[in-house]
Amino acid sequence: MKKLKHEAELVKEAIRAGVEYGENRGVVEFEATDSANEKIEYIYRLLIHDNVIQPLPEDQVSQKAMRHRLAIWASKQLPADHPLLN
Repeated sequence: MKKLKHEAELVKEAIRAGVEYGENRGVVEFEATDSANEKIEYIYRLLIHDNVIQPLPEDQVSQKAMRHRLAIWASKQLPADHPLLN
């Protein structure tokens, strides 16, 4: 798994977009006390359930791998000229 340039910022963007996606679908309401790890796992599982992203093999699922997969998803949601993609 090759680390993406600006991966930490892309993960933050993925969390923001994922929270918005889940709340707009009406399936979840995140609380301010929810940790980033909880949000990442829920968003990852929701996107898999909705067939938005490909799931990792269950033996490879880890917090690091989920963050990476969500960073890739977020990078595809951004416009081509976005600063995080440079």
